[in-house]
Amino acid sequence: MTKKLSIVVPCYFEEESVPLFYDAVQRVAPELKSIELEYWFVNDGSTDGTLSEMRKLQKKDPQHVHYASFSRNFGKEAALYCGLKQATGDYVVVMDVDLQDPPEMLPIMLKYLEDPNEDYDCVGTRRLTREGEPPVRSFFARMFYKLINQISDTEIVDGARDYRMMTRQMVDAILSMSEYNRFSKGIFSWVGFNTKYLEYKNRERAAGTTSWNFWKLFQYSIDGIVNFSQVPLDIATFIGALTAFISLIGILWIIITKVCFGNPTAGWPSMVCIMLFIGGIQLSCLGIVGKYVGKIYAEVKRRPIYILKEKK
Repeated sequence: MTKKLSIVVPCYFEEESVPLFYDAVQRVAPELKSIELEYWFVNDGSTDGTLSEMRKLQKKDPQHVHYASFSRNFGKEAALYCGLKQATGDYVVVMDVDLQDPPEMLPIMLKYLEDPNEDYDCVGTRRLTREGEPPVRSFFARMFYKLINQISDTEIVDGARDYRMMTRQMVDAILSMSEYNRFSKGIFSWVGFNTKYLEYKNRERAAGTTSWNFWKLFQYSIDGIVNFSQVPLDIATFIGALTAFISLIGILWIIITKVCFGNPTAGWPSMVCIMLFIGGIQLSCLGIVGKYVGKIYAEVKRRPIYILKEKK
């Protein structure tokens, strides 16, 4: 019986990359024996020719190529979720359209999932190096993985990509987590299942430029921490309790020195500095709490993760 492999490809301003990606995967397709391919390109609100290229591919290969287009930009997480939801394959693989995810790894990944002597539900990939990335971005990326693995119960592998092939059972488990605030790297780990990681060297984009800048990556990392750890709330609580305790000691010290030694309690500049310091701590802790409250607010509104404008 022929099995189907669905390829989920989120796209945002990737007019040049879409046809290059399709051609690259098609060259590898003969190595995927007894496997029918199903492409699901997801246009995440691109306003260039990305959707036009998807339409051309769909007309060229209507049996295998499908696309979904959003009404606006909802973000890569929404595009990834949409692709997984549309995919009908026995196996599903998530890939970036810029060819930084090597298509030639697909037969190797499939081999591990189909091997009766193995018990893998997912074959993921991780980069050995970050060559080609700005040093500052690489440094903060490494720090992020170290931090989140220290404060979260969900392990997130350093250098792990979204590029992974999964069984239908694992995909269904991921789709059951229909939360609005999504961090797929954490979700992939949280659902469990046996995962094998294949390592490869970093690759340059085949075409176009990345839409991920430092600020977007920073926000994405904050979302990951908030979605998979409550430690920031614990830290805020600890800092508040510690500050209150130190302040109480200071008050007792002032009272004792005044009563016993008659020392004056002058020094308003230092008091202003202390009040500003404590006020800063309070605002910081309030910001941490506000971040979690904001996430809760977005969840309880139950707005759709994405809105489809066109699908074929």
